[in-house]
Amino acid sequence: MNTSLNSATTISILSNYVAVVKKYNDFTGRARRSEYWSFVLINFAVSQAVTYTNVFLFNGSTLIGWLVMLLNLVILVPSVAVAIRRMHDVGKSGWYALIPIYNLILACTEGTNANNQYGADPKGKP
Repeated sequence: MNTSLNSATTISILSNYVAVVKKYNDFTGRARRSEYWSFVLINFAVSQAVTYTNVFLFNGSTLIGWLVMLLNLVILVPSVAVAIRRMHDVGKSGWYALIPIYNLILACTEGTNANNQYGADPKGKP
């Protein structure tokens, strides 16, 4: 059994991440689950890698800590934008992203299969 990721999956994850970063200030429209979760996965992995590198290689250097904080601040606006677009995909207002457990359930839920009040179906279905 082959458990490695193929190149198409890797390209898809990276292309989803780049698409979110390019639409960093777009709070309208809809975002698919794959777009949202690719962005969350890469942000989590990068943040953890930098943090652990700081702890194990630099003994918790303040400079690296500031860089981690700067990275998190830079990614804050795109994170909010993609979360709002994800809520729009399931037919909810972006304010639902503020509700702790329910927003996670909505982020895992399949989006509306047709056009809704927030825009066209991102999967391209009529």
